[in-house]
Formats: sequence, C-alpha cells, structure tokens
Amino acid sequence: MPFPRYDIRKVRNIGIIAHIDAGKTTITERILYYTGKSHKIGEVHNGEAVMDWMPEEKERGITITSAVTTCYWQGHEIHIIDTPGHVDFTMEVDRSLRVLDGAIGVFCAVGGVEPQSETVWHQADRYQVPKIAFINKMDRIGADFFGTVKQMIDKLGANPLILQLPLGKEQDFKGVIDLLQMKTIIWHQETLGATYDVIDIPEGHQKEAFLYREMLLEKLAEIDEEIMDAYLNEIPIPLPKLKQVIRIATLQLQFLPVLCGAALKNMGIQPLLDAVVNYLPSPMDIPPIKGDNAHTGKAETRAADEKSPFCGLVFKTMLDQGRKFSLVRVYSGKVKVGDVVYNPRKAVRERIARIFRLHADKKERLDEVKAGDIVAFAGLKHAATGDTLCEEAHPIILEPMSLYKPVISVALEAKTKQDAEKAAFGLQKLAEEDPTFQIKTDEDTGETIISGMGELHLEVIISRLEREFHAQVNTGTPQVVYRETITQESEVEKCFKKEMGPHIHFGHVKIKVRPLERGTGIKFKRTLSETEIPSTFWPVIEESLQNVLHQGVIAGYPMIDIEVELCGGSTEEHATELGYRIAAAQALKEACKNAMPILLEPLMKLEVVLPDEYVGEVIGDINSRKGQIEIIEKRGKVTVITAIVPLSQMFGYSTVLRSMTQGRGIFTMQFLRFDKIE
Repeated sequence: MPFPRYDIRKVRNIGIIAHIDAGKTTITERILYYTGKSHKIGEVHNGEAVMDWMPEEKERGITITSAVTTCYWQGHEIHIIDTPGHVDFTMEVDRSLRVLDGAIGVFCAVGGVEPQSETVWHQADRYQVPKIAFINKMDRIGADFFGTVKQMIDKLGANPLILQLPLGKEQDFKGVIDLLQMKTIIWHQETLGATYDVIDIPEGHQKEAFLYREMLLEKLAEIDEEIMDAYLNEIPIPLPKLKQVIRIATLQLQFLPVLCGAALKNMGIQPLLDAVVNYLPSPMDIPPIKGDNAHTGKAETRAADEKSPFCGLVFKTMLDQGRKFSLVRVYSGKVKVGDVVYNPRKAVRERIARIFRLHADKKERLDEVKAGDIVAFAGLKHAATGDTLCEEAHPIILEPMSLYKPVISVALEAKTKQDAEKAAFGLQKLAEEDPTFQIKTDEDTGETIISGMGELHLEVIISRLEREFHAQVNTGTPQVVYRETITQESEVEKCFKKEMGPHIHFGHVKIKVRPLERGTGIKFKRTLSETEIPSTFWPVIEESLQNVLHQGVIAGYPMIDIEVELCGGSTEEHATELGYRIAAAQALKEACKNAMPILLEPLMKLEVVLPDEYVGEVIGDINSRKGQIEIIEKRGKVTVITAIVPLSQMFGYSTVLRSMTQGRGIFTMQFLRFDKIE
C-alpha cells in the first residue's frame, strides 16, 4: 500500500534499459509482483504483461513505449520506467534517461553486451546516470556470466563490481551466491519465487566464492581507508560499511555493481530491488538541475527540495482515449491540482486540471506532487516534449532534450475522403506524442509522406492510426531519407536591390562554404565587422542560411557536415531585413551548387547472430547488399557478424535471413551515420 512520503531520500527514480529481448519487461513484472503492486505475474510471451499494455506491444511481444509505474520496497518509493529495447524506439529510452536518477542495465547471459545495449548504455553515460547491472537468463543454454562481465569491460568501458556469483548455470542454475553476506540464496518455485532460503555456500563453490570476495574487498579497499586497514589487518568488515562504500562509489560512477539471476524462473529479483534501494541515488543524491533564467539568460539551479520554486520537465506527451497527458519529472518545489504553471519556451500559462500517478495504462488521482515525483498532468494544451514548466515569478528553461532524425519514409494515402480527415487528425496527434515521427506533403504529387526511425516504427504508427483513429490507409514502399553535403570550398558574393511596393530593399553579403568531417553537423562562422553589415541584421541572415540548409540544393534533403562563413558584405540607406534575407539565401544556394554537392545515405550497423553452418551464405548476401564486414566473432556456440550496410539495401532483410538460416538467425540494426556509398 502507498504510504505518505515524508523523506525524499527514500525515493528512487529508475529506468530498466537493455537490448531487445534481454528480459526488461519480464523483470519489471516480477518487481511488481514481489512488491505487491500486481496480484499475478504477467508474461510477455502470452501477451499478459502489465507494462506492455498497448495492443501493438501485446501482438509483437516487445516494448514500444516507455511505461511508468510506482511500487514500494523496504520503506522506499520506487518510480520505474520500463523502456523499449528495439533500436526504432531509441528516443523513448533517451527521453526517459533524461529524467531518471539511476538505471538497471539488463544483459542476456547468452547474448552478452549486444548493439542496443551499447547504445542505451552510452545514452545513460551522457546523462551521468549511476547504474547497476543484472545478468539475466542464467538458466539458458550458452549462459556465460564471466564472459558477459568481460564484455562490459571491453565494450562499455565499465568497471564491474561483482556482488553475486551464479550457483550453477544453464539447466543447473539453482540460485545466487551473495559475496557480501557470503551466503547462497535459493528461490522456492512453488511460491513463484516470492519466498527463498538463505543458506551456507555449498562446499564445491566455496573456493570460487572466497576468491571473488577477496577481489571485491580489494576493489573497495582502493577507495576507502577504513576498509583498507581492516582488510590488511584481517579484521571483519561490517556489512553496513561495505554497502555504504559501494553506494558512494556507484553514485560517483566509479563502480558498476553486478548481480545475476533468471527472471523468467523467478530468481534474483528481490536482491536486485535491495540493490536499487541500497546503491542507486535518491533525488537528493544527484546535483541540482541546471537551466537558464528565461529573462536574463543567466545560469540557475533548482535543488530537489519542496520549498524551492516549482520546476518540472515534460519528457513525454501521450494520448489515451483521445485525451492528452503530459508526463512530467518534478525537479523542485510542489504543485497542486488547479495551480497555474508557466511554460517559458512558449511564454504561456496553463492550469493543471488533474494530476495522476501512472501504473502503465492505469491512473491514480493525486491532489499534490513534490520534488522527485514522476507523474502525468492533464489539461496542458501547449506543453510538448522537452518543455519546462515552472513558476512565472521564477522562470527557468531546462536544457532541451536531444532529438533523433528520421531515416525512413513511406507515402500514405487514405482510402476515402472520410478516412483522409481522420488520418490527418490522427497523424497530427501522433506527431505531437512522438518527436521522431514527422509528416510532410510532397509538393509535386500531393502525397502525405510520413518519416520515422525504421520499418517497425512506421508499422506501429500506421497500426495505431487504424486502431485508435479508425482511419483506413494504403501505404507505399518504404523510402530512405537522404542527406546532402558538399565536397569542395566555394565563395559567392550576392547583392540584392529591388523596389518592392513603396520601399527599396537592399542586402549585400559574401558567403563561404567548406565541407566538414562526417558527423560534424552544421557550423556557422562570422568573420566580418559591424562596419560591413550592422549586427542588427546578423540574426536575420543566419536564419535565412538555416532555411536554405534545411532544403538542400540537389533534391531538397537537409544538408549536413558543412561550415558556412559570413565573411563580408556592405550596407547602405536602403538596407532591410528582407534584402539581407534574400541576398543570403541566393548566395548560399549558389555557393553550395558550386561546391560539388553530393547525396549521403544512412548507413546502418548490422549484427547477425547465427549458427556456424550458415556463415558463408550470410556473408555473401551482406556483400551483395554493398555491406562491409567489420568483425566475425565466435561467441560460444554461435557466430556474430558485424557489418556496415546501406539502409536502402536492407528492406525485407528479416524474411531473407530467416530463409537462409531456417529461422535460426537473428539480427539487429541501428543507425550509424550518413555517408556516401563508394
């Protein structure tokens, strides 16, 4: 049962992050069961998982949207976000990590550190999120605990701190050995793992346990003098002291505590919950959130304190039965139902109609929320992903969230005029909810073009359009979203002077462009003085240059990896914003056309896991798709092929791979970079 929260230090805001099919949702379902939030365990494979509540998730057996819930363990309030593992929904993970204080990284003991594991791990590193690791599926054939730990070091640059060892593996996996208590934990399957025995370590496993206990103490002794003295003098170290030092080291990102288990067999979850409480941060343990004053632009911070001015971040908007909900992380202060909050980015005031605590698709009404809470606000018409909500008297804008660019497009056509109206409405609502989903109309054909992060992403969008908005549509063949860039330097000078209406408009600029390395993006540079062009016109010129770069000069695709330098110009009495806007656009277009522009296409990192006997055929197929083989690695009883392939060659690859490997090969693919295919 929920209890009144008096102590923010007993709050944990955590996410569960991993590669697809590592067992995130299975673990979350057990957490909900053992904490009393659910009365039965929901399973992903039979479509009964509480956290995978969308029809599309139940059908596919994967997580598509980040689901939020709250549970209680050992007197602590834990807010959990179960994130997707599929690469098409990376943005869901990113915007969740942006507002979380800690994370559980789940790894498959068979697959080890897989591509999407690396992606989400580096996302968490970017936000400086403390983490603990859970090596799952220790009961599966091919499970390799120590191999997975080694991959954490090699692939993630992590510093693992092994707190548990598996007792057996594969079909002989029976439980875990706790290196802090030097005890073995065996779960009772007749109670679905709700109860367990803590017993002495079996004789055959004592030598290995003492060896890893020594390694654990040595690591802790390196960072704590008290443990060092006790260790050198062979004095027993109290368990609370060990936990205290592990907590400090985890919060400072020095160590990664590692635990293990088999969630589907109901083993390992309670110690994982204990680790969340013991080692992951409360909102008080993380630095105050930083932002800029909306009026002065000066940097400000907000402490995680209900007495501070209210401040929260909208990290997601969602539709439920046609109503819009804004998911908000409250960083400071408190707010009640009926209060008016201020959105400084849009300079609007909005009233909070209702506040809900979420449990997947179910909602519990609240009257008030405080610093540290993750909740849903209803009634905010203007709030979008990345917006800050605050008090108008203390306006602050938090750092915006990073967005991902779509890499694939599909043409969409409604079957009837009535469907067209429903589709237009539905697409607009879905685009508000998902910043990685974009819509545009092709000016030549009049077709509606939808763009997203991958084939599955667009499949889900179309499915939701038909299911939730009852719009029947036909779709075209998926098309790749390209980018444009230049390969040479070019300099162009343009002078615009024309009488338009009652005024003469003048603008004169000199623009230089040069190519940059792949992945650099766009850079703007000014090397002119106010005597050449007054500084009041500079923002208008840069805005005009930005607009040209959004359109491109070959086929209208956005331009990337280019430096644009405003290096000269002049002024006169008829100088106007319009004049400079037109001159800048003409100069940049001509400069880019003269600089040998080229098309870039999205390259994907492909990882194929398959039995040895099919390796030759799969490599031949990758080569035929203009792919470059990077690594061929033996991993236990399977081979892992890593390659770089153009996205345009990969449509329908899942069917081809199934056919080549008799259904035994699996692959993952994620966006790598835009580049020219040689």
